Amino acid sequence: MRQVLACLIVIALLPALLSCEKKKSFRVKTEMVQVDSLHKIILVKDTLVKPVLYTHVSGLAKLPVPEAKARFVSAVLPSILVAKHNVEENKRKVLLLKEKKRWEPSDSTFYSNLKQRYKADNIDDLSARMITIPSSVVLAQAAVESGWGQSRFFLEGSNLFGIWSFNQFEPRIAAGKTRNKKKIYLRSYADMAESIVHYFEILGKAKPYVTLRQEVYANGNEDPFKILPHLQNFSERRTAYTNQLKRMIERNDFTQYDHYRIDPQYIVEE
Repeated sequence: MRQVLACLIVIALLPALLSCEKKKSFRVKTEMVQVDSLHKIILVKDTLVKPVLYTHVSGLAKLPVPEAKARFVSAVLPSILVAKHNVEENKRKVLLLKEKKRWEPSDSTFYSNLKQRYKADNIDDLSARMITIPSSVVLAQAAVESGWGQSRFFLEGSNLFGIWSFNQFEPRIAAGKTRNKKKIYLRSYADMAESIVHYFEILGKAKPYVTLRQEVYANGNEDPFKILPHLQNFSERRTAYTNQLKRMIERNDFTQYDHYRIDPQYIVEE
């Protein structure tokens, strides 16, 4: 009888318990590793990934191609997963704010900051803009744009995607060439996860990626090959560029990494 009563109590309290769990906030316990030796990069061999943020990754060009690619993927993938967690956790908080009747000052600050970063009109527009895409696509773009981790902007500023800077007050690196007789600058980041979060924000706010956001909103972000056509504006090469990304994903079996996740033991309640 006591067991039955206990079960009834648990069932009665379950909605409240689930609601409480839903409102909890979680962060990733990351480890920063400066790579003075490429052997410090933990080769990713399991679907549960340790969230290590690698910096100063250099020397990949000196390795045999298969090993260089494996080290590059193993260095970048944890940062992709950390960045995706950060975006998705912030989106979850935004959705919780919709249900909250009374906001604290910290809630308003949090919302206003994200709204500005994503150039959103309102809270519904903001949540629709806070997208991530399959890890296979991010890896392919990172490999293409950074030359498998050999570009100067990757080496000096953890800039995986060649993202430009138009703000003199943000960390940036001068390019060695000009465009229309004007000096070009590229963003510099503290680590690769920061670079990837900014990349997701660009996809979420820029007009050329409206159809990408619609694709993700309507169908989720599980199929990388449905995502690729919506990235043609990332390069002046357009379709040739997305075809290159497709080949990159297929030849390197990047889709396997779409199922990789951060090891839960490194995700803790804030």
